[in-house]
Amino acid sequence: MKVTSLPADDAKPGWFLTSAPRAPKPAAAGEIHTRWAVIGAGLTGLSAARRLAERFPDEDVALIEAQEVGFGPAGRNAGFAIDLPHDIGADDYIGDIDVARTVLKLNLVGQQSLKDLVAAHGIDCQMRASGKYQAAIEDRGVAVLDAYRRGLDKLGQPYEMIEGADLPAHIGTAYYRKALFTPGTALVQPAALVKGLADTLPANVALYEKTPITHVEYGDKIVLTHPGGRIVADRLILANNAFAQHFGFLRGTMLPIFTYGSLTRPLTPEEQARLGGKDFWGLIPADPSGTTLRRTADQRILVRNSFAFDAHGQAHARHVKHARRRHRRSFERRFPMLPDVPFEYSWGGALAMSANHESFFGQLSPNVFAAVGCNGLGITRGTATGLLLADWLAGDRGEVIDFLLASPGPNRNPPRPFLDLGVNATLAWAQFQAGREA
Repeated sequence: MKVTSLPADDAKPGWFLTSAPRAPKPAAAGEIHTRWAVIGAGLTGLSAARRLAERFPDEDVALIEAQEVGFGPAGRNAGFAIDLPHDIGADDYIGDIDVARTVLKLNLVGQQSLKDLVAAHGIDCQMRASGKYQAAIEDRGVAVLDAYRRGLDKLGQPYEMIEGADLPAHIGTAYYRKALFTPGTALVQPAALVKGLADTLPANVALYEKTPITHVEYGDKIVLTHPGGRIVADRLILANNAFAQHFGFLRGTMLPIFTYGSLTRPLTPEEQARLGGKDFWGLIPADPSGTTLRRTADQRILVRNSFAFDAHGQAHARHVKHARRRHRRSFERRFPMLPDVPFEYSWGGALAMSANHESFFGQLSPNVFAAVGCNGLGITRGTATGLLLADWLAGDRGEVIDFLLASPGPNRNPPRPFLDLGVNATLAWAQFQAGREA
């Protein structure tokens, strides 16, 4: 069958371009035979390939990436490795306490794996266990913080509620009324992280970059055709999120939702003094459609907001241009003390969302497996599910693996063009409702 859509991300991802350059691995050429093929060298694919190589040291693993490692969505997110569950459908954002405890364990599997790998290989990705602020301006945002505090009490997790008058000492800006600080999040430079993970893979993993798969044949052997030849595998793992739909599985269940970021130039010492607060922090909005902020290790400010839907998972320059204007307004509201600081980079990156916030983990068909659909938690959840999928294939079971296998999977969406109209209208309304949180 023909693969019906390929990644096509925009050209100026700030994290990728400000991280240390690396020489990409050569594209696949000729005919290659392998025991395992993993499609997608994002966080899930990198984790799955590494773990397969560890659990099956005498078998070879081919990790296949359509673009360059770090250029796709894994290197375009905001860089929050979050530990805590956050069920936006529950009144207290925690919901069923047993489910929440298992989700916490799942997230910690991914977070701890990344911490261990960064330390063991000396990956320079600015990882710090700095916690995160969740901040609010509007009354509805403050209500979210109060509800989440009740949920964290139920879960027995630490937090600190910070009133607006005290926030400038933390984040410089006096824009917010209140923030909930939770200490367990680690912040990273995401493109530097995935580049480092790719360059430290075990010897029995062959990484092929710039190798888009254009056709696939399923059967006793999986045959993956690309512009330079083909890869013949005994077993295939799809770790390409919403693009799994274009390989014939889970069709019409995942939504490629693009969100957008802009990164300033580095602040001068005088500008840093004017801003004040801590020199490294991350903030997410109480309203899911609001603005995410980061102050980075190299003293840049990240502004991330705005959403768009494309069913094929491909970026559009007009959306980046529109988002950049929104970022400028958001920046000026929050940082009036920095009127002359320009953005150097603006870009979009896709999230694989589902209507019921469920992912897929397990077997799709004979010899085909997947861990896809992270619903915006790709750093920790993607890392954990890639690792645990490999463990399951090696024969392991346990509470967290059984929890993932028991998921009903993502719901099927309405048909197009109704889907496009409905999703884009919903996104536009949510961004309007966010008010000053945006």
